[in-house]
Amino acid sequence: MFEMQWPWLLLLAPLPLAMVFIPAKKRVEAALRVPFYQHASQLDQHSKLGINKRPAKLIALWLMWLACVFAATNPQWVGEPTSMPSSGRDLLMAVDISGSMEQTDMAIAGRRVTRLMAVKKVIGDFVVRRNSDRMGLILFGAQAYLQAPLTYDRKTVNQLLQEAQIGFAGRETAIGDAIGLAVKRLRDRPAASRVLVLLTDGANTSGQLSPDKATELAQQANIKIYTIAFGADSMEVPGIFGSRTVNPSRDLDEPTMMNIAEKTGGKYFRARNLEELDNIHRELDRLEPIEMETETFRPVQTLFYWPLAIAFLISLLLASLHIWQGRAARVEQAS
Repeated sequence: MFEMQWPWLLLLAPLPLAMVFIPAKKRVEAALRVPFYQHASQLDQHSKLGINKRPAKLIALWLMWLACVFAATNPQWVGEPTSMPSSGRDLLMAVDISGSMEQTDMAIAGRRVTRLMAVKKVIGDFVVRRNSDRMGLILFGAQAYLQAPLTYDRKTVNQLLQEAQIGFAGRETAIGDAIGLAVKRLRDRPAASRVLVLLTDGANTSGQLSPDKATELAQQANIKIYTIAFGADSMEVPGIFGSRTVNPSRDLDEPTMMNIAEKTGGKYFRARNLEELDNIHRELDRLEPIEMETETFRPVQTLFYWPLAIAFLISLLLASLHIWQGRAARVEQAS
């Protein structure tokens, strides 16, 4: 459907007609001797088209004026109503990128990879799936920082996650600060939509805020926190007398993770490999349904540049015509 944002501007269309009723100002000036007057007079007399004295120029100027006025009304094409699913949920992902995340106790297609690489693959898919949520990303190590604010641009959130590197935020783990930052970003959002998914492979070893205090703040802000403890229970490492089995997740603080989830109304998960981590995120899809309601909007395409282009082409045509007339007159005079 065609619309104009300011249609009342069309009342200015007849404004140039007012010039007809305005008498020309009489100018009384001292005579001036112009050495090239005769030449200029001849150019005017020998003009073949004489466009300056014809209605064609007035019509062209009138069209330019109309095109500019029409562009000023901001014409636009409003498309048909389009439905977009929306959950209205604000979901922040807090991902641990401390030094322990470089532990190679995960495998993708039979190849050992770091924990962070495994997290990027699974959470990247999770972010792309949440097509009706407003997503955000917090990365934390010794410090926590907001890598991506809440946005519907899931592609950018996923890209920023894929670009994260171990050590960007320090080698230690500040779980309390990560939760505190999430509280700060979510507390002004609608109360029923505040969700934080916290993934870590260790214990709180840094930061200004303890996990207990941060959990208390999250409770007061009505933020639901899902905690994911990530890392294998055992792995084989080579030694002098052969391989031996070690527990690469011995520093994992599961009681604290359980406590955070329980007090905030969320749920605690334990992921020992890539498959379990993927299942957890599919469980989150079930616990926090993706689609709840539908929002309708009408796409708007602005069209003001078309009349402006017409005005520009007419002015270009007039300028070209004047240049051509001048050259033709000079050639005729020379002959």
